[in-house]
Amino acid sequence: MFHRNLTDTELPGYVQEQAARFGQIVVMLAGRTVTFTAKGKQFRHSEQKNTLTERAVRGNDRKKRYLLQEGEEIPALVDLGVFTPEYQVKAAMYDKYKQINRFVECIDDALRGTDKTQLTLVDFGCGKSYLTFIVYYYLVVKRGIRARIVGYDLKEDVVCRCNAVARKYGYDGLEFFVNDVTRGTPLSGGVDAVMTLHACDIATDYALAFAVERGADYIFSVPCCQHEINGSIRPGGDFDLLLRDGLIKDRFCALLTDSVRAELLRSRGYAVDVLEFVDFAHSPKNVMLRARRTRPQACPDDSRVEALMRRYGFTQTLYGLLHGDAH
Repeated sequence: MFHRNLTDTELPGYVQEQAARFGQIVVMLAGRTVTFTAKGKQFRHSEQKNTLTERAVRGNDRKKRYLLQEGEEIPALVDLGVFTPEYQVKAAMYDKYKQINRFVECIDDALRGTDKTQLTLVDFGCGKSYLTFIVYYYLVVKRGIRARIVGYDLKEDVVCRCNAVARKYGYDGLEFFVNDVTRGTPLSGGVDAVMTLHACDIATDYALAFAVERGADYIFSVPCCQHEINGSIRPGGDFDLLLRDGLIKDRFCALLTDSVRAELLRSRGYAVDVLEFVDFAHSPKNVMLRARRTRPQACPDDSRVEALMRRYGFTQTLYGLLHGDAH
């Protein structure tokens, strides 16, 4: 489905051009709606009244304003395959373009009130690093913040390519390492923010635990593939009805996983927002945990999480990592 505004003189030609593609075309004008229906090679039309005003008809002219606009000269995104050489979004990459823009918006919202001029960020499971490059570009080039961003991934060829692209464009504060985050991280020093975009299953938990242990001020995490609780949960109470059917159980366990993660972060001094990251049509993995540290860690109270774990028999990696007993 699409919308396009046409002048009176453009309309007849456009309808004829589309005759081979569509069996019916509906044209909404101020005060009337005209429907063109294909009959053989000819279009017949019918009209009916409507209450649209001229202003309402042209209401779809509004263009979505992204922080990083299509057409903006970001050469790294050409090399990474998101933009064409003319800096237009490739059709197959539009969903990814929306995701990384939305992620940058969430970071921008969180940092809007800060006076920080220097940031260190870690991207866990960075993959091809569309997001990593975009965040670096936005912070350094558009916001003028001195940023150091470190990306971790398991694939050596991907890491080598990302380092080559970073060097090509002089992104001195951007570096990538081959690293299994479940076995620790080589990064030393303080960390201001941790981000993950679709770090699979318990990799998200290791990223969140790293953020807590390093005292990161900000966490931006879009989890995916939350299988762990699904594999260990058993009936035990009021939620048993949600565990009966596989599809519902899978979705319930994914939500339970992220609810547990949010609760564990809150008990360790973070204010946590659980956001719809992007529209479900662009990605079914569309929950973001956005956290900001608002107070020092004291004595965390995990009693509510522990009660659920005992009743339903499940295990959860972030809880284990924070309590020093994860596998």
